Amino acid sequence: MLDNTTVKEINRSELTNFQKKVLLATLAIPKGQTRTYKQIAQEIGKPKSYRAVGSVMKINPFAPRVPCHRVIKSNGELGNYSAGGTKKKMQMLMQEGAPI
Repeated sequence: MLDNTTVKEINRSELTNFQKKVLLATLAIPKGQTRTYKQIAQEIGKPKSYRAVGSVMKINPFAPRVPCHRVIKSNGELGNYSAGGTKKKMQMLMQEGAPI
């Protein structure tokens, strides 16, 4: 279930439409699950924009409410986490029971 307050904040923010779409798709990732940068790009209709998705994760102003720690690389590697590094990302995913 999406956090309606966060959805409203994202939609009212001064982010670009692309950034908003990425963050809304990320917000919808259930606890205990992960998605890849590529899956997020495909979900928002920009399948070749997976690197740009990563750039949005890097500037996510709503972390951890928008759970960018649940977005990983296609090869299974964690990728970075701007709100605490890879170690923190791993810790958060393990606490949620995500398959990593």
